[in-house]
Amino acid sequence: MATARNGKITVLIADDHAMVRDGTRRILEGQSDMVVVDEAANGSEAVERALSSRPMVVLMDLQMPVMNGLEATKKIKAALPETAVLVLTAYDDDQYVFAILEAGAAGYLLKTVRGSELVSAIRAVRAGESVLHPSVARKVVTRLAHRAHPQAPDLDRLTDRETEVLRCAAAGASNKQIASTLGVSPRTVQAHLSNIFSKMQVASRVEAIIKGIQLGILQVPADHSSE
Repeated sequence: MATARNGKITVLIADDHAMVRDGTRRILEGQSDMVVVDEAANGSEAVERALSSRPMVVLMDLQMPVMNGLEATKKIKAALPETAVLVLTAYDDDQYVFAILEAGAAGYLLKTVRGSELVSAIRAVRAGESVLHPSVARKVVTRLAHRAHPQAPDLDRLTDRETEVLRCAAAGASNKQIASTLGVSPRTVQAHLSNIFSKMQVASRVEAIIKGIQLGILQVPADHSSE
C-alpha cells in the first residue's frame, strides 16, 4: 500500500536528467501537502525505489537508460496497484501515449506544462482522477473515435446516471465538478465511478473513458479532432 508521510502526498521523481529532478523537487517541496521521498535516474532504479519508499505518486519520464518508463510503469503497477503513475515527458508520439495508458498510467503530461499545472495534476491523480495533456487527450479521442463497436454482450450495462458521470469524466470534470453538475455529493460520484469501473472491468478513469469510446457508450464530438 502507498504510504503518506505526515499526511502529505509522497512523490518519487524518475528522470535521467539531474537538473529536471532538482527543478521538479523544488516545485513540489514548495507545496505544503507534498514531499519528495526519493529520486531515480533510470527505470530500474524507479522500480527498486518505488518498492522501497512506496510513494503515492510516481512522476515517470519515458526515455531513460537501463529500463524505460513504460517497462518501469508496468512493474510498479503490478507490485503497487494503489500507486498512481503520472507520466511527465517530452514525447507525445502515439506509440508512447497508448502503450503507457494501457500499462496503467493515471496521467500523461508534457514537460511544457507549468509548475502549477504539474502540482494540480499530482493532486488529481492522487484523488483517483486521470490527467491528460490536451494534445494527448485529442490523440486518444481521435484514434478511438474510429474504433467504436457495439457494447460487448458480457458487459453489464451502465445506468443512465452512471453514463452521465462517465460523460462528465470524459469531458475532464473532477469529482467535485461532476457532483456540482449532477446535484449530488462527491462521495456519491465516487460510488458511481466504482460501479462503472466494476461493470466495465477497468481500474481507472482513463481506462473507463477509452473503453467507453470503444464500446460506443461515449459519443465523440464531430469537431473534437480539429480543436
